[in-house]
Amino acid sequence: MKVRNNVWLENKNIHSNRPSKKLDQKRYRPFRILKDISLGAFQLELPEGWTIHNMFNEDLLTRYNELQFKNQHMEPAPPPTIINEEEKYKVEEVRKHRK
Repeated sequence: MKVRNNVWLENKNIHSNRPSKKLDQKRYRPFRILKDISLGAFQLELPEGWTIHNMFNEDLLTRYNELQFKNQHMEPAPPPTIINEEEKYKVEEVRKHRK
């Protein structure tokens, strides 16, 4: 892994607000490596809303490979709006519902 390459960040030791670890993402979106800190440690470019430290061991990083097919590409979820220290999302439409 080299500086300015993209890597996946494994979700190990990262706590999210999902109800179950099983339902959470296994890896978080590709992040750019900013700096090679030491043997096996890298500094990543994280979004502003993330409140975790931006240095990770190479065991938690997986090399990012460009996707081969169009249907493999997933748009990342938009960042939540934080109101009173809670995440809030805007619902655009309800596709299905039960009566």
